[in-house]
Amino acid sequence: MPYVVQADDALAAVAQVRRHVGDVPVGLWAWSQGAWPASAVAARRPELISFLVLVAGSGVSPAAQMRYGTVQQLLLNGYASAELADLTRLRETLENAVRGHIDRTTAQAVIDGYADRPWFPLAHVPRDLDDHRGTWEDMDHDPEPVIAQVRCPTLLFYGEADEWTPADDSIAVWRRAAATDDLTVHRLAGCTHLPTAGGAEALESISSDYRSTMLTWVQQRMRR
Repeated sequence: MPYVVQADDALAAVAQVRRHVGDVPVGLWAWSQGAWPASAVAARRPELISFLVLVAGSGVSPAAQMRYGTVQQLLLNGYASAELADLTRLRETLENAVRGHIDRTTAQAVIDGYADRPWFPLAHVPRDLDDHRGTWEDMDHDPEPVIAQVRCPTLLFYGEADEWTPADDSIAVWRRAAATDDLTVHRLAGCTHLPTAGGAEALESISSDYRSTMLTWVQQRMRR
């Protein structure tokens, strides 16, 4: 779903919440790719959004994030430079086909040449381009101009071993571009793309550092 549609949906949800709670601080929490539409809502309607809490939010484009993330998947699974070079060619082929820079028949032939490689599922490239036509409208979305319009207090969480979001690059964009004078960046030890110990998908694995930091930070902003 295009990010502008997600942002519209989030804005409608905020409006509905405000009809019930009245004129009290309302913030947005978002994880991973949800940070893009959440930031867009805060930028578009600053009078409605009191704060942002973003977990593993990417400050680079979806295409750049996926290039980073898929490289990390291969590295974590023990692949080396030869496979990484093939991955680069494969993902560049997908991106150029979506952009219309190369025809889909040519791109499909490249995909066919790699589809039997054991690492292919880690590349997150569709096996058949015709089954995924027109499904990545926001591939080259640049978050920086949106971030430059975010003026509300913002808390960013990144796992120290995030395997999907380029944390250092994303933090650099926020620090360079954000209009807010209240930006907090917190790295979570022992966490990956999820704010949990070792990336476990279980509530009991949620980082205590994440919980306490977020609670304290939000309470302090609510008192202002």
